[in-house]
Amino acid sequence: LVTAGNKEKFNTMTASWGGIGWLWNKPVAFIFIRPPRYTHDFIEREDRLTLSFYKEEFRNILQFCGTKSGRDIDKVKETGLKPVVLESGAMTFEQARLTLDCRKLFKSSMEASNFVDKSILEKWYGPQPSGSFHDVYVVEIENVFE
Repeated sequence: LVTAGNKEKFNTMTASWGGIGWLWNKPVAFIFIRPPRYTHDFIEREDRLTLSFYKEEFRNILQFCGTKSGRDIDKVKETGLKPVVLESGAMTFEQARLTLDCRKLFKSSMEASNFVDKSILEKWYGPQPSGSFHDVYVVEIENVFE
Protein backbone atom coordinates (compact mmCIF):
# COMPACT_ATOMS: atom_id res chain seq x y z
CA LEU A 1 0.00 0.00 0.00
CA VAL A 2 1.07 3.56 -0.71
CA THR A 3 -0.21 5.75 2.12
CA ALA A 4 0.04 9.52 2.40
CA GLY A 5 -1.49 12.13 4.65
CA ASN A 6 -1.52 12.61 8.40
CA LYS A 7 -3.42 11.29 11.40
CA GLU A 8 -6.29 13.69 10.74
CA LYS A 9 -6.75 12.72 7.09
CA PHE A 10 -4.93 10.19 4.94
CA ASN A 11 -5.56 7.78 2.12
CA THR A 12 -4.05 4.52 0.97
CA MET A 13 -4.03 2.66 -2.31
CA THR A 14 -2.59 -0.52 -3.71
CA ALA A 15 0.18 0.05 -6.22
CA SER A 16 2.33 -2.54 -7.92
CA TRP A 17 4.44 -0.40 -10.23
CA GLY A 18 7.69 0.63 -8.63
CA GLY A 19 10.94 -0.57 -7.22
CA ILE A 20 13.75 -0.05 -4.76
CA GLY A 21 17.33 0.91 -5.40
CA TRP A 22 20.12 3.34 -4.79
CA LEU A 23 20.18 6.88 -6.25
CA TRP A 24 22.02 10.06 -5.31
CA ASN A 25 23.91 8.01 -2.71
CA LYS A 26 20.62 7.28 -0.91
CA PRO A 27 18.40 4.23 -0.50
CA VAL A 28 15.31 5.03 -2.56
CA ALA A 29 12.04 3.68 -3.84
CA PHE A 30 10.27 4.83 -6.96
CA ILE A 31 6.53 4.66 -7.49
CA PHE A 32 4.11 5.48 -10.29
CA ILE A 33 0.76 7.11 -9.44
CA ARG A 34 -1.84 8.51 -11.81
CA PRO A 35 -3.01 12.04 -10.96
CA PRO A 36 -6.74 11.12 -10.89
CA ARG A 37 -6.13 8.75 -7.96
CA TYR A 38 -7.28 10.18 -4.63
CA THR A 39 -4.01 9.20 -2.93
CA HIS A 40 -2.17 11.37 -5.47
CA ASP A 41 -3.69 14.47 -3.83
CA PHE A 42 -2.23 13.44 -0.47
CA ILE A 43 1.17 12.64 -1.97
CA GLU A 44 1.24 16.08 -3.55
CA ARG A 45 0.42 17.83 -0.25
CA GLU A 46 2.73 15.92 2.07
CA ASP A 47 6.51 15.56 2.21
CA ARG A 48 6.28 11.95 3.35
CA LEU A 49 4.58 8.71 2.43
CA THR A 50 4.84 5.07 3.40
CA LEU A 51 5.09 1.92 1.37
CA SER A 52 3.77 -1.05 3.30
CA PHE A 53 3.84 -4.74 2.49
CA TYR A 54 1.54 -7.54 3.67
CA LYS A 55 1.33 -11.29 3.94
CA GLU A 56 -0.70 -13.26 1.41
CA GLU A 57 -3.65 -13.47 3.82
CA PHE A 58 -4.29 -9.75 3.23
CA ARG A 59 -4.64 -10.07 -0.56
CA ASN A 60 -8.39 -9.32 -0.45
CA ILE A 61 -7.73 -6.08 1.46
CA LEU A 62 -5.07 -5.10 -1.06
CA GLN A 63 -7.45 -5.80 -3.94
CA PHE A 64 -10.13 -3.73 -2.22
CA CYS A 65 -7.75 -0.79 -1.65
CA GLY A 66 -6.68 -0.94 -5.29
CA THR A 67 -10.19 -0.88 -6.74
CA LYS A 68 -12.13 1.43 -4.40
CA SER A 69 -11.61 5.15 -3.97
CA GLY A 70 -11.15 6.83 -0.63
CA ARG A 71 -13.23 9.69 -2.07
CA ASP A 72 -16.27 7.39 -1.86
CA ILE A 73 -15.62 5.11 1.11
CA ASP A 74 -13.66 4.83 4.35
CA LYS A 75 -11.09 2.14 3.50
CA VAL A 76 -10.03 1.74 7.13
CA LYS A 77 -13.60 1.08 8.25
CA GLU A 78 -14.34 -1.23 5.32
CA THR A 79 -11.15 -3.32 5.58
CA GLY A 80 -10.35 -3.35 9.28
CA LEU A 81 -6.90 -1.87 8.69
CA LYS A 82 -5.54 -0.36 11.91
CA PRO A 83 -3.76 2.97 11.31
CA VAL A 84 -0.44 3.66 13.03
CA VAL A 85 1.20 7.09 13.19
CA LEU A 86 4.97 6.83 12.84
CA GLU A 87 7.35 9.14 14.67
CA SER A 88 7.83 11.04 11.40
CA GLY A 89 4.07 11.69 11.26
CA ALA A 90 3.61 9.36 8.29
CA MET A 91 0.85 6.75 8.37
CA THR A 92 1.02 2.98 8.09
CA PHE A 93 -1.02 0.04 9.36
CA GLU A 94 -0.57 -2.39 12.21
CA GLN A 95 -1.09 -5.37 9.90
CA ALA A 96 1.92 -4.49 7.67
CA ARG A 97 4.77 -6.98 7.78
CA LEU A 98 7.14 -4.28 6.48
CA THR A 99 6.81 -0.49 6.20
CA LEU A 100 9.17 1.88 4.42
CA ASP A 101 8.91 5.42 5.84
CA CYS A 102 9.85 7.71 2.97
CA ARG A 103 10.53 11.36 2.17
CA LYS A 104 9.85 12.72 -1.32
CA LEU A 105 12.91 13.72 -3.33
CA PHE A 106 11.76 13.99 -6.94
CA LYS A 107 8.67 14.00 -9.14
CA SER A 108 8.26 13.88 -12.89
CA SER A 109 5.21 13.49 -15.08
CA MET A 110 5.29 10.93 -17.87
CA GLU A 111 4.59 12.21 -21.38
CA ALA A 112 3.75 10.35 -24.59
CA SER A 113 6.71 11.90 -26.41
CA ASN A 114 9.15 10.34 -23.93
CA PHE A 115 8.21 6.73 -24.72
CA VAL A 116 10.98 5.17 -26.77
CA ASP A 117 9.10 1.87 -27.16
CA LYS A 118 5.72 3.02 -28.48
CA SER A 119 4.23 -0.48 -28.02
CA ILE A 120 4.30 0.12 -24.25
CA LEU A 121 2.47 3.39 -24.75
CA GLU A 122 -0.29 1.66 -26.74
CA LYS A 123 -0.53 -1.36 -24.45
CA TRP A 124 -0.87 0.56 -21.19
CA TYR A 125 -2.41 3.87 -22.28
CA GLY A 126 -4.32 3.06 -25.47
CA PRO A 127 -3.88 3.77 -29.17
CA GLN A 128 -4.63 7.46 -28.65
CA PRO A 129 -3.54 8.21 -25.08
CA SER A 130 -5.81 10.62 -23.25
CA GLY A 131 -3.01 12.11 -21.18
CA SER A 132 -3.69 10.27 -17.92
CA PHE A 133 -0.08 9.21 -17.58
CA HIS A 134 1.55 8.35 -14.28
CA ASP A 135 3.58 10.70 -12.16
CA VAL A 136 6.88 9.18 -11.08
CA TYR A 137 8.08 9.83 -7.54
CA VAL A 138 11.50 9.02 -6.16
CA VAL A 139 11.42 8.83 -2.37
CA GLU A 140 14.22 8.37 0.13
CA ILE A 141 13.74 5.42 2.46
CA GLU A 142 14.51 6.98 5.85
CA ASN A 143 13.19 4.26 8.15
CA VAL A 144 12.20 0.61 7.84
CA PHE A 145 9.81 -1.06 10.28
CA GLU A 146 9.20 -4.78 10.55
